[in-house]
Amino acid sequence: MDYNLTTEEELIKKVAKEFSESVIAPLQEEIHANNEVPGEVLEGMAELGLFGINAPEDLGGGGASFVSFVSAIEEIAVVSAGVGMIMSVNNMGHTLINFLGNDEQRKKYIPKLVAGEELASFAFTEPSTGSDPKQLQVTAVEDGDFFVLNGTKRFITNSNLKGPMIIVAKEESSSPMSGKATAFVIDKHCEGYSLSEPWDKVGVHGGPLFDVYLKDVRIPKENMLGDSGNGMYVLKMTMVFAKVGVCGICLGVARAAYEEAVAYAKEKTHRGEAIIKKFEHVRMALTEMEMIYNRAKWVTYHYAWALDGNIGDPFVLAKLAAQAKVEASEAAVDIVRKAMGVLGSYGCVSDYKLSRLWGDAIVGPQVEGCAATLKVMAGNISYLA
Repeated sequence: MDYNLTTEEELIKKVAKEFSESVIAPLQEEIHANNEVPGEVLEGMAELGLFGINAPEDLGGGGASFVSFVSAIEEIAVVSAGVGMIMSVNNMGHTLINFLGNDEQRKKYIPKLVAGEELASFAFTEPSTGSDPKQLQVTAVEDGDFFVLNGTKRFITNSNLKGPMIIVAKEESSSPMSGKATAFVIDKHCEGYSLSEPWDKVGVHGGPLFDVYLKDVRIPKENMLGDSGNGMYVLKMTMVFAKVGVCGICLGVARAAYEEAVAYAKEKTHRGEAIIKKFEHVRMALTEMEMIYNRAKWVTYHYAWALDGNIGDPFVLAKLAAQAKVEASEAAVDIVRKAMGVLGSYGCVSDYKLSRLWGDAIVGPQVEGCAATLKVMAGNISYLA
């Protein structure tokens, strides 16, 4: 199977690469130090249409493929995984609203998200639960024509930025689905919405994580996303659509580490000769890194290709998503570790980009479903379904 990009896909990738190198790269140290993306970066991405690459054209999006999206986010993440994370979560938000929402919700939210006027969040994780919806503590209590939300969500990206948040809560209502997980869309920074201080992550700076506190947040019933009690289905579709962005970020981190190692090996000399020429083990390490990257890229692009309508079975898509996420995130860790072997002690000091890439890489297997959980899930789909 060949994943040569079409002319349109190549153009989108080129636009993202040029923007990343010309606008984000000069600011990457500032982004890492401050854990904040300057407004000029987000505004530039919006102007180029990078927030709505695969969103429907009639809602302001580019109408392009998921392959286009993953190739573009990889180019962003080569320079800044944090900027890539903001882009990834926003893409997940408008994709889920497009897939699960009604016409009114799509028209209300998606045009602003793809224009970068607002940025989406998704909130499932809580202090007491990571991946188990039966442990949900955030409640949505029916009150006339409204639901009232109370509780805490943990590790929520983009929660400090204006825009909608898709939130999964335990519904308490007169519905037969009362007590089950249900999804809602709320407007961030509404009355009763507040945030913790940002978590001090080891990597992916620029895409800060916050706890979200909900105190008697009132939302109209029409803000329900899909049907009552459909929280598990929403989570399944999140599994299907969300991980393509994280896979692209991991590919970008992996490629950046490989490129750092190659550049160092060409510049570093031993008795007057570049180590890439003098030492076979250095060349072998670089070859291994390239092979790992290519394997992860193939799995990721196959997953993106499947999302572009080539595979319709949601169980197969969920399995491909899980496998691609594990492959890409573990590949990034392996490649950065091997790159550190090439740079030696220099890879461990903050003067070199590789130390930052290690923090970015090690985050990957833990977010959007930890690697161990995803392996179990993929196995259950394969052998127990």
